[in-house]
Amino acid sequence: MDLIRPLAVVAALLAVCAAAAEGFDILQILGKHDEFSQFCKLLNETHLAGDINRDRTITVLAVANGDMGHLTSGHYSLGTIRHILELHVVADYYDEKKLKQLSHGATAASTLFQRSGFAPGMAGYVNITQHRGGKVTFIVDDAADSVKPVTFVKQIESHRYDYSVLQVSSVLSSPEAEAPVAPPVPVNLTNLLSKKYCKSFAGLLAADAKAFDTINGTKDTALTLFCPVDAAVAAFMPKFKNLTAKAKTAILLYHAVPDYYSMQFLKSNKGKVTTLATTSVAKKDYTYEAQTEADTVTLDTTVTTSTIQATVRDDDPIAIYAVSKFLQPKELFKSKTKDLAPAPAPEGPKKKTKKKPSSTSAAAAPADDEPADGPASDDSADDAADKAGAVPSLLARWVTAAATLAAALALAA
Repeated sequence: MDLIRPLAVVAALLAVCAAAAEGFDILQILGKHDEFSQFCKLLNETHLAGDINRDRTITVLAVANGDMGHLTSGHYSLGTIRHILELHVVADYYDEKKLKQLSHGATAASTLFQRSGFAPGMAGYVNITQHRGGKVTFIVDDAADSVKPVTFVKQIESHRYDYSVLQVSSVLSSPEAEAPVAPPVPVNLTNLLSKKYCKSFAGLLAADAKAFDTINGTKDTALTLFCPVDAAVAAFMPKFKNLTAKAKTAILLYHAVPDYYSMQFLKSNKGKVTTLATTSVAKKDYTYEAQTEADTVTLDTTVTTSTIQATVRDDDPIAIYAVSKFLQPKELFKSKTKDLAPAPAPEGPKKKTKKKPSSTSAAAAPADDEPADGPASDDSADDAADKAGAVPSLLARWVTAAATLAAALALAA
């Protein structure tokens, strides 16, 4: 009986950790409700959904289709729509209970528009007021006197202290947020890549019309490109030449992310990175992990671990970073994690059998849907270094797990 209680505590802790690991996807939450399809669509088109999902404490004020008003009239540019939507993302946690228990009946909350740097003074703050009878209203600090506050309608979903999605009666109004946003200055991607670090990678992109058009078509909205330095491209070329045309396109798109990641963001956050290959190749994952160690950003594909060596450009909406290795996806090459799997249990003695002679043949290029047979000989040093770095990482996870278990048992004692 004494053991049951500690185990129950550990199980509860693991359940909480699992829920937190699942993350927060605003598009998925709103996608369950047809009445928010337009609001959801604009979050996606402005790439604001990605910023919302990455925030650790957030409240989204969603607006139903029938209440979107002028926001869907075509009057505003995509940049202005993003600023207006940013007013609807409060950088704090508010659920229905907290709204109706406000201290002194009112508070001012910062929004993502305030964080954007485009909101002067108090323009990016939303005043939240609780009225008699339980009514709660929101109004932007710089709203005109003629503007009426929007009203809290209902709570859609929440995860206490982390995120909350609430419905409000209409779109928040702010002269500063509604101001015209100048279109970004056109960027010549080929010229930008060819200036330094990425000449060889620029050549590969230029030779693949599909990959270039996909990446080039994303740069004006949001793009992060990890380009291998020229030496890394040269080292990978024996493998690249053996890939099929479809696989070559996929691996080039694998280096591009349809979102803007500043260096500051990369150094302060870690997690799975979704690439253009993810959305371009059916039934494929094509993601990798980004993390920071000793102020160095690393990209771990489970096949290779590459580091950011230099910044080519970091100016919203486009960021380009030169990386030390060609990123190799597990969808095309064998994962190094397989080498860390425990050895199989020893089997009983077997009868000796004569082995049939086997014939050898030249290595063939991997198909698009299966891993390659193994690393090329010119990459052996890189793979050895990758494996050496993976073992401490695995040990660290076990140590963390053991510490969590010990803490839980101590609490239960």
